[in-house]
Amino acid sequence: MADLRRAPRIEWPTLGFLALCYGLYGVGTVWAAAWFLPLGIAMTVVALALHSSLSHEVLHGHPFAARLANEALVFPAVGLFIPYLRFRDTHLAHHQDSVLTDPYDDPETNFLDPARWQRMPLLLRRVHDFNNTLLGRLLVGPVLGQVAFMASEWRELRRGNTAVLVGWLMHIPAVILVIWWLVAVAQMPVWAYLLSAYVALSVLKIRTFLEHQAHAKARGRTVIIDDRGPLAWIFLNNNLHVVHHMHPRVPWYRLPLLFRENRGRYLMRNEGYYFRSYGEVFRRYFLRRKDPVAHPLWSEK
Repeated sequence: MADLRRAPRIEWPTLGFLALCYGLYGVGTVWAAAWFLPLGIAMTVVALALHSSLSHEVLHGHPFAARLANEALVFPAVGLFIPYLRFRDTHLAHHQDSVLTDPYDDPETNFLDPARWQRMPLLLRRVHDFNNTLLGRLLVGPVLGQVAFMASEWRELRRGNTAVLVGWLMHIPAVILVIWWLVAVAQMPVWAYLLSAYVALSVLKIRTFLEHQAHAKARGRTVIIDDRGPLAWIFLNNNLHVVHHMHPRVPWYRLPLLFRENRGRYLMRNEGYYFRSYGEVFRRYFLRRKDPVAHPLWSEK
């Protein structure tokens, strides 16, 4: 098994991908957007999705040992919608495996309490059902996710959670920096940038679509998608999700080796929750619902 204790002081592959991310962002929003706007949008989408994946690496302590140095690398809020500090705090809370998929305690769950589901208006229930197909997650998932996130943030603010206020206040200069770029440097219309940000969220929804399932055992709730294509690179191998959950401090570029060396162990660990590729996920669930919206095991809790 690869030695998990050996971690370089500077993780050069992560720094290289940060350079690639900001390079794509600059070329996409300036030169490509001026030459052929659809190409500029496509490049910007990739850059924004990759920036989110790199932000995920940063909150887990990469590429430096110093947290502030790491967070400075992803300070610009290029994705606009989620403050980094709130992403950090909610995602770290999500890493408590015992509450994965919990409708209340898992900040990243898509499951609802069955009692709440029963009270929901019929039209909204249909929207949520559509959202549980991959097509729906791509089209309406970013909106539903943002609404749920903002509602949760508002509840936390009313409870006096000062971390929420700090997170949003720090988000202001991070967004202002992006606005300055769009006004002073970029050649991309604002509407095109907003579209790019939305599509980037849709791309990220491919990763989160079936990352976790309802399962009686906590260890059986986290997926392996054995993909090595472009999406795996954009997601920085987070498709090997159970490996990441078991070793959250291991950098993204070491996850495939860990999985290859211990494939049987991880598949036993997650009770065989496995897909061969994102192509398989699209074929099976593009138009078909993967899970019920109401948590199927909630009555057993």
